[in-house]
Amino acid sequence: MDVILHIGAHRTATTTFQHFLSDLSAPLAADGIAAWGPSRTRNGLFHGIHGGRARAGHDVPAPFARARGRIALNLARLRDRGRRALIVSDASLPGSLRDTLTRGALYPGVGARLSRVHAAFDGQIDQVVLTIRSLDLYWSSALGHAVSRGQPVPDADALDRLVTMPRSWRDVIADVACAMPGARIRVLPFERLGGRPDALLSEILGRPFAPDAADRRLNATPKLPALRKRAGAGAPLPGGDDRWQPFDAAQAAALRETYRDDLFWLAAGADGLAEPMAYAPDPTPHPMPHSKAGQTPPQTDTTRGSTDDIQQRRMAPPRRE
Repeated sequence: MDVILHIGAHRTATTTFQHFLSDLSAPLAADGIAAWGPSRTRNGLFHGIHGGRARAGHDVPAPFARARGRIALNLARLRDRGRRALIVSDASLPGSLRDTLTRGALYPGVGARLSRVHAAFDGQIDQVVLTIRSLDLYWSSALGHAVSRGQPVPDADALDRLVTMPRSWRDVIADVACAMPGARIRVLPFERLGGRPDALLSEILGRPFAPDAADRRLNATPKLPALRKRAGAGAPLPGGDDRWQPFDAAQAAALRETYRDDLFWLAAGADGLAEPMAYAPDPTPHPMPHSKAGQTPPQTDTTRGSTDDIQQRRMAPPRRE
């Protein structure tokens, strides 16, 4: 049975995709496919995975051992029922969105967390799917979501730290690859498929599966009127009814430039760490980050060269200055 780990990222329509999988549980099962979303992974099944692991010469901590046992038992049951594939979808496996914002870095603990997941599955993870998003839009959505949950509006210094923070998707991908030896790491820019869960499922499975999904977006970031109401009087939020854009033009351009560099790196083979997913034609109005302030649109032809070795796990090289 193939085990496919879908790890988000946050703010890339992950909740919509998980509800879509739940709605399709019967036809998926008929096709030999099972799906675990947060209702399974956060309801006791994975409890203990992140509570510590054995060091050399020490016993495995009891909570981790029990989690590994629960997972093994559930995998065996799925195999006995004739399931050929399992999709595990949880955007918090690499780390919480709150931690990402608090530490001002993209999933700084992803390597350690996913190495525990890999061990809890006894290495039985065949594929990891990561959806990435243009950094100006990712951080804007993440900050808007946080404000809607009662977090303070970030000040100028906090925004500048996000812009100048050196960690990008390239580093996240490298950490994922190192934590998941033997697994196929596949990366999809969110802008290619937008919020279409049917298209994402077909990409993950490598074949068309479901009919077109209704255009629904769950857990979307509230627009400015809702954010102003939640943040209260005096909050440093602009007027208007559109989505909140916390970054100025120069900051947004810098974030898009970093994302474009990540896409070029992915297109060039990602140093053998990962591969871009095969893109279907995109009929949705979700273009790649468009040209602003002299920005060149990012490369979307991510065909890998024949000499790329997906099993060669190396850390990402320094970026060009």
